[in-house]
Amino acid sequence: MSDPLVVIVTFPSAQILDVTGPLEVFSSASRFLPAVRYRTELASATGGLVLATCGMQFATTPLREITTEVDTLMVAGGRDMDDVSADADLLREVRRLAAGARRVTSVCSGAFLLAAAGLLDGRRATTHWAECGLLQSTYPAVTVEPDSIYVHDGTVWTSAGVTAGIDLALALVAEDHGRQAAAAVARQLVVYLRRSGGQTQFSALLAAQAADSEPVRDLLSWLPDHLVNDLSVPALARQVNLSERQFSRVFKAEVGTSPADHVEAARLEGACRLLETTHSPVEHIARICGFGTPETMNRSFRRRLNTTPGDHRRHFSAVD
Repeated sequence: MSDPLVVIVTFPSAQILDVTGPLEVFSSASRFLPAVRYRTELASATGGLVLATCGMQFATTPLREITTEVDTLMVAGGRDMDDVSADADLLREVRRLAAGARRVTSVCSGAFLLAAAGLLDGRRATTHWAECGLLQSTYPAVTVEPDSIYVHDGTVWTSAGVTAGIDLALALVAEDHGRQAAAAVARQLVVYLRRSGGQTQFSALLAAQAADSEPVRDLLSWLPDHLVNDLSVPALARQVNLSERQFSRVFKAEVGTSPADHVEAARLEGACRLLETTHSPVEHIARICGFGTPETMNRSFRRRLNTTPGDHRRHFSAVD
């Protein structure tokens, strides 16, 4: 049996990371895992050099020349999706290859091309958070899930924006070869096997990079390592030598959310990481992440992630 063929469909003005992110996952799996081999092919409607949004050019094969059996069809996203989705030749070739593929996938705004081809009708799907509303209004036959990193509905997978294509590709490797194989690839690439939460729940750790003022930036960097501390508004205000009122105002302006909301997000993020990477009891995780009790942590998980700590561990644990 020949190695499974992954065809990544692209076009001029494609987002380069939508292409190279998944490509590197499949390449790393083939290079570093015994008995795992993927063949990859970059393809476009006309073939030849394709100019990505970043200015980089890369070579592609004409879609019409792909006549061998396709295991995984993956459609990248990019700019000018209205024009891309109106390309009759491209849509025809995508439908042709999808008809024989074991699974059909998209990265970021590539979902618009799948939707235009009718491949998402009656299915759940996602795309970049900023385009979810447009995808839903343009293609009402699609059920859009705006907070998902990726969505798996039958033989069709769609992912959120840009780097979520890496999450998607890792999930495909896990489906093919098991979670431990995907975890090995994730370690090689120094990425998480599966990010906790949804795409609209931006990482609490990354908020520190966006803050303009040094006191708030330093506080946000300090906070994840002190989740068990008193992180109330009065305590945090004292930490940066501001009045409570001034602190709350500055924090909301810098971070875009209230201190309490950010603290809960940081505690959830810490809890998710421990649930995914350790065997620590839920009671211990609740305590060291500042929730106090498992009941409090459970309520927070249900309210913000629509799941429970136990279910999160069962779905996303990367340890035996």
